[in-house]
Amino acid sequence: MATATVLVVFALVLEFNVLAAFSQSVDSDFTFTLPSGRRECFYQTMKKHASLEIEYQVLDGAGLDVDFHIASPTGEILYNDYRKSDGVHTVETEDGDYMFCFDNTFSAVSEKIIFFELILDNMETDEDPEDWKEYVHGTDMLDMKLEDIMVRARLSKSVHLQTVLKAFEARDRNLQESNFDRVNFWSVTNLIVMVIVSAVQVFLVRSLFEDKRKIRT
Repeated sequence: MATATVLVVFALVLEFNVLAAFSQSVDSDFTFTLPSGRRECFYQTMKKHASLEIEYQVLDGAGLDVDFHIASPTGEILYNDYRKSDGVHTVETEDGDYMFCFDNTFSAVSEKIIFFELILDNMETDEDPEDWKEYVHGTDMLDMKLEDIMVRARLSKSVHLQTVLKAFEARDRNLQESNFDRVNFWSVTNLIVMVIVSAVQVFLVRSLFEDKRKIRT
């Protein structure tokens, strides 16, 4: 009986630790338009021993590329990407504000539509690690299964993957629409050129067979 009680308490502690680990992960995404010749910067406050992961994609715009960099609270450049369409970076953080910037100053004409997602892990919370004891009354917590927590984690991961796939789908759709417009433009241009060339040829051929000599009566 004592062994069973120890196993129950161990299972409860294990389940609480897994649930707490999942609750400390924060996931957010954002899509914005970056005008030509502009740079936009964002700031994220982080705690020590936490983790910051950022994934970005250029969804639309000529070249589908952008400059990107991450700077630490001290101003040190941690990652620097040049003219890339997407990227994923993970930073083990210290206390302070981290800055990440998207730079489109190299483009004088085309604006860019950019999607990025932030995943913050191991963020500290104000909850007392011993608060779980307040909710444990005998074997009431046995209804909460570790499998249920793992399902929640998998669902969270599925939502993350779906968000990323939607971003890829949006970029591919924008690229296809751009190609479609380009094909239509050049098709119409070629048609107009063909009509003009045909009219000129008809005019030249007719002029060759015209009798320009004057007939005297």
